[in-house]
Amino acid sequence: MDQPGILALDAMGGDRGAEVVVAAAWRELEIQPDLEFILVGPEDQLHALIASQKGSKAVRSRLHVHHAPECVTMADSPIAALRNKKHSSMRIAIDLVHAGQAQACVSAGNTGALMVTAKFVLKTLPGIDRPAICAPVPTRSGHTLMLDLGANSACTAEHLVEFAVMGSALASSVYGISEPSVGLLNIGTEEIKGNETIRRAHERLTSSTLNYQGFIEGGDISQGRLDVIVADGFAGNVALKTMEGTAQLIAQFVQEEFRRNLLTQATGLLAYPIIRSLRRRLDPRQYNGASFLGIDGIVVKSHGNVDALGFRYAIRRASSEVQNQVPQKISHLQQKVSSSTARAT
Repeated sequence: MDQPGILALDAMGGDRGAEVVVAAAWRELEIQPDLEFILVGPEDQLHALIASQKGSKAVRSRLHVHHAPECVTMADSPIAALRNKKHSSMRIAIDLVHAGQAQACVSAGNTGALMVTAKFVLKTLPGIDRPAICAPVPTRSGHTLMLDLGANSACTAEHLVEFAVMGSALASSVYGISEPSVGLLNIGTEEIKGNETIRRAHERLTSSTLNYQGFIEGGDISQGRLDVIVADGFAGNVALKTMEGTAQLIAQFVQEEFRRNLLTQATGLLAYPIIRSLRRRLDPRQYNGASFLGIDGIVVKSHGNVDALGFRYAIRRASSEVQNQVPQKISHLQQKVSSSTARAT
């Protein structure tokens, strides 16, 4: 890279506007002295937001602006965004990674458009046919990495094996797990369960050099027994949204019960330290930032409606992947697994 330590931030992608991205970038620069950002969006607006931040000139000097006159909206189809908005903040941020002017791109924009654009501009890694969306999900023992979370609704057995490789490489390189355990999401744990694609993927993973543990069911995701959980994009996205909705439902029920009468309100005051601790553990902002694995470059997708703290977690995820050379680790592991499965067949 010509300029190490630089991340391109799509300042116009999120639901809350560029204010969140600028504030997140500024706060992160204050604690990471070796990092620099390129904010991509309307230069007049971004310069005004930067000027409103309170801090040192040293921080300001590491925050750059790259003008982008267009913006990809949530209503834009992925193909339309790719074809018709070549000067959007999203496209230019990815172009900067391709040109070597930035080491990673972080965007809170349209997920489909971001994936299609990243795949078109950066291409996929050798041996990878389908990029996948991967993110950590909370479990009893911390978190587990889960993919695919929506990029590929229909997958072959080979694609599922690729996802297992990519998730394992991320777990080992970023989280320091020497032999990440892998499970394949299915409707049951018995070998006869599932469709033909799932069973074929199971056979290939069993014969691979990965630390494959077999089938798991939806109820096993939150138990924390596995480091990586593999699914097609349809099942993975449904599982993720179901977990998010269940967490919101439980939080609502707890709140309603504590507000039921004076006695429960008093009990709620006594239990406040426990509730506060629980909120911290389940705060979705700390899990923000989904990795687009399989792309020949680093692209991280932030949730569109996060605040500055949430966006900072997405920035940290991208920075960590840069430091740990995740694409290179995926390529190396893919070659190793491909050789082992080829010998087995």
